[in-house]
Amino acid sequence: MTTTARPIGIYYEHPDWFRPLFAELDRRGTPYERLDAGRHRYDATNGDGSQYGLVFNRMSPSAYLRGRGHSILYTLNYLAHLQQLGVRVVNGLDAFRVETSKALQLSLLKSLDLPFPAARVINHPSEAPAASEGLRFPVVVKANIGGSGAGIVRFDSKADLQRAVDEGRVELGLDQTALVQEFIPARGGHITRVEVLGGRYLYAINVYSTGESFNLCPADICQSTDGTKLARAACPADAPKNNLRVEGYAPPAEVIADVERIMAAANIEIGGVEYIVDDRDGQRYYYDINALSNFVADAPRVIGFDPFARLVDFLEAEAR
Repeated sequence: MTTTARPIGIYYEHPDWFRPLFAELDRRGTPYERLDAGRHRYDATNGDGSQYGLVFNRMSPSAYLRGRGHSILYTLNYLAHLQQLGVRVVNGLDAFRVETSKALQLSLLKSLDLPFPAARVINHPSEAPAASEGLRFPVVVKANIGGSGAGIVRFDSKADLQRAVDEGRVELGLDQTALVQEFIPARGGHITRVEVLGGRYLYAINVYSTGESFNLCPADICQSTDGTKLARAACPADAPKNNLRVEGYAPPAEVIADVERIMAAANIEIGGVEYIVDDRDGQRYYYDINALSNFVADAPRVIGFDPFARLVDFLEAEAR
């Protein structure tokens, strides 16, 4: 049994995604406290944060799909409070700001001179058609605060987009901000997700989709590329519905270096970066930066090891 002097605070929201993490902590007897972001409070006038060895932020930007949108903005305040107290937070305020803004993600990629799909940022549905000028169709309208593919709608022509605006069918999401972004046809029918732990490369997977869904949550994936069913301890209710397939993948060294640069710039210690290769010209585009890693379902079978064991190793070391 590995012990830490003070418990690890696990700040989380989704009711299923964290079962494997809790199970590994319980198996080791590691002291931790579950902090439910959906019903939480803190005293901003007292306390020094010393009750925790560290706090691990696992808040999800897709919480508004589960009636917990209030927790997203609340979390920004809570993380700022912890930062002011000097509490060690894994995936703290800077990381969560990037996690909850697709627009900020693009600005970060631009600052690193890395390729991403062309996009415009809007704050009103009526701006969408004008924002699409100069972009290649199809385009997607993508909510600034998303997660699990939420708030992404594809439009194949400017006329389709204008019609949706006129009929009031364009939704911008929780903060009424969205991207109008080029849709990239995926070479090989897959995207690639690269995960980091402690800011360093952990593993990568290819996720194959029919293109009908934008929810590519790794924990939701129900089968490998050879058709083998995968154990889905994290998302048992949702996984059978998405028809995703997955395989382990070894990305080029250049990609690993790019991803580690992205995560360092975002102050994301544990997370994933997704990229796609354009089937039209072979160009690689980075398009999503995640501070919430839902490790791939049945990881030992897919990638050859249990990432939750390595995650707890990391948390225990940081807490000490």
